[in-house]
Amino acid sequence: MIKPTFALLAAPPVFLAALLSACQTGAPIAAVASASVAPDPPAFVEAACGGCHAVEPPFLSPNPASPTFEAIANTPGVTDETLESWLKDAHNYPEVMDFDLTDEQVKTVADYLLTLRTDDYRPMQ
Repeated sequence: MIKPTFALLAAPPVFLAALLSACQTGAPIAAVASASVAPDPPAFVEAACGGCHAVEPPFLSPNPASPTFEAIANTPGVTDETLESWLKDAHNYPEVMDFDLTDEQVKTVADYLLTLRTDDYRPMQ
C-alpha cells in the first residue's frame, strides 16, 4: 500500500502560490489591464444596460451582438457630447433598447463610459 505524503503541505507559501497560479487560466491582457483601472459602474448603468452590454471588466457581453462599454468608449470620435446626443435621442436606439433616459441618466451613462477609455485599448477578437 502506498502511503500519501504531505510534503507539499509543508512547502513554503510562496511556492504553493506559484504552483497554484500556474494552474489558472489567464484572461486576455487587455481585460486584466482594464480590470485594474476601471471603476465600478453606477448601479443604474448596471441595471439598465448590463442585461445586454458588458459594462465592466472582463467585458464579456451577455448579448454578443451588443458592443461592450469598453468598445464604445474607445471608438474613435466618441466624446461626452456625441454620447450624450446619441443617448438623448431614443430614435437612434435599436428596437430592443426602446426606453427613454432622463438628462441625469444620460449624463451618468456618458460619464461612466468615458472612464473606460484607455490609450492602449485593443479590440478583442
